[in-house]
Amino acid sequence: MIRNTNRSDRRVLTSPVVHPCDNIALSTLLPSLITLSNAISNFQHSSFPCNKRNARIAIRLTRLLQPFLHEIRDHHSGLADPATLSLSELHLTFQKLLFLLEDLTRKGAKLYMLMESDRVATQFRVISRSVATALDVFPFGSVEISEETKEHVLLLNEQARRARLEFEQEDKRVVVSVVSGLTRFENRVPPGEGDLKWVLEYIGVKKWSECNKEVKFLEGEIGFECLKNEEKGKMVFLSSLMGFMSYCRCVVIEDVDCEESNKKINVRESSVESEVSLSLTFLNSDDFRCPISLELMSDPVTIETGHTYDRSSILKWFSSGNLMCPKTGKRLSSTEMVPNLVLRRLIQQHCYTNGISIPFVDSSHRNREITRTVEPGSVAAEGAMRMLASFLNGMIENGSGEEKNRGAFEIRLLSKTSIFSRSCLVEAGLAPLLLKLLSSSDSLTQENAAAALLNLSKCAKSRSVMVEKWGLELIIDVLRKGLKIEASQHVAAVLFYLSAEYGNLIGEEPEAIPSLIRLIKDGSYRSKKNGLVAIFGLLKHPENHRRVLEGGAVSSLVDILKGCEKEDLITDSLAILATLAERSEGMLAILHGEALHVAVEILSCSTSRVGKEHCVALLLSLSLHGGEDVVAYLVKRTSLMGSLYSQLSEGTSRASKKASALIRVLHDFYERRSSGFKASVIPQEQFIHVR
Repeated sequence: MIRNTNRSDRRVLTSPVVHPCDNIALSTLLPSLITLSNAISNFQHSSFPCNKRNARIAIRLTRLLQPFLHEIRDHHSGLADPATLSLSELHLTFQKLLFLLEDLTRKGAKLYMLMESDRVATQFRVISRSVATALDVFPFGSVEISEETKEHVLLLNEQARRARLEFEQEDKRVVVSVVSGLTRFENRVPPGEGDLKWVLEYIGVKKWSECNKEVKFLEGEIGFECLKNEEKGKMVFLSSLMGFMSYCRCVVIEDVDCEESNKKINVRESSVESEVSLSLTFLNSDDFRCPISLELMSDPVTIETGHTYDRSSILKWFSSGNLMCPKTGKRLSSTEMVPNLVLRRLIQQHCYTNGISIPFVDSSHRNREITRTVEPGSVAAEGAMRMLASFLNGMIENGSGEEKNRGAFEIRLLSKTSIFSRSCLVEAGLAPLLLKLLSSSDSLTQENAAAALLNLSKCAKSRSVMVEKWGLELIIDVLRKGLKIEASQHVAAVLFYLSAEYGNLIGEEPEAIPSLIRLIKDGSYRSKKNGLVAIFGLLKHPENHRRVLEGGAVSSLVDILKGCEKEDLITDSLAILATLAERSEGMLAILHGEALHVAVEILSCSTSRVGKEHCVALLLSLSLHGGEDVVAYLVKRTSLMGSLYSQLSEGTSRASKKASALIRVLHDFYERRSSGFKASVIPQEQFIHVR
């Protein structure tokens, strides 16, 4: 009967309460009510960032009502309807109180709850009055309970009605201090460090990890607000708070800690998620496509069976009279659809990373998402970010070795949040300073600098800086002999972003392409991924085709096709091979590398639409330029024609066109051979024996 209230998908300060049924049995209601009261009482020793007095009063009231609830449960098997109604209302009120207490103690939401103190105090006041109202209608005269208990409950009822649950004075003073700090950010005046420390101490944020959780929580709330079509005020409020906590995390908190292991780590042991998720075309895009339309979902919703579809597609399915799950065929008892916000945000991130037009439902969503990342969320957030960038410049340029490492680490985090943040960091002159840190003898400083440069390389302003003043040489040196493999992985991804404008310049560096090929052979997933992506970017410049072939890339790519289980690595390898096969020297190397039969096998068993597209493109290039032996080999593969025909109806538009062209080549060859006429597809001297 009690809903699991600790679910991470419940928004803060929301109360999805469940009202007990009108005919609920007392044997169900009372145990549930007592369980709720126990859960509330467990908060009596908790630390609250605000509304401390109000929370204590509410918890005390609940705890003192427990003997009354236990006595009713132990001595009454049935009660009149007014008693059940009273207890049902009390159950509803206890649910709201439990939600509120959970929000007050939610990790990462302390500053937010402080700034909502007035609203929270109002909720405590409403809850207290609701308890009094519920007790008002309890029929004490018709229920046999001890006189002592009755007097006790009536006294609690009066206390609940008269309780002064107001915006607490100490909360007001701290809120005013936060507002003052935000005003100083707006005016580009650094707030007093003592004032910031006082705020953090008051809400109970003492460690770097706790401050970081505050930033992450606010970032998540901003993301949710971006999906809503409401006024901008909430976004401004949240962005200002995020700027406040980001500034405190870097300037006020002295040491970086690892909360999970409860020990100092000096940044070295900090676990930071991968800064980049790159792909040659669409990374795992099949997971983001609607099973009905096979297009990227703009509004993913989940139905009763747990499967997710695009809202417009599943609505058309239902409106056609199909009351079953398209994937499982299971009959549905309900056509209710639940928005899959997590998947929607993943699709947005995927599209942003890969430069794909985001498939929003309408243009207003697209405009809000672009604005959120390109422009500062508020004037205070802009001021905080610009002052923070200046602070980090001084930390790296003039600080000790440990401070330089800390500065690179903070830039690594800040540069992930938005386009605006990256722009501020670049404008503050941090890219050249990070390039210098690539030469550090400390492995972690080098890694953090490389990761920060990776994020900054997404900003167009930074790329020219990175190739000037020997920056490209420093990057390639880390790629070749980084102190940690992670640093080499990061700079490989940097080369991908630089390749669009400076691909030929990168290729001219003697160690660039050979080092990327060695990275592919490293064995780890991230090494292969970033190495493949960088090579694909470099192949956009024709001069690099020969360099990639001379580096022995084909054999490494074929090894991935033969032995790798990662679908995206196979897809990326096929994309590179398909590009190389467009030129005669690449085609020859691929045929000598025995990639032909591997590509045919992958086409028949791959689940990736994009992977199949690259397979078809590769086979088409080989059949057009590889000689009669190649075409003859393909004609003999009986399963190939079925795979090609399936691409006409199920593949991407490009795959369909290429499959059609390859089918014509195979048909023409078969008809010529059947008629006894032998003709070469290309001149005889380029025939290659296919093994």
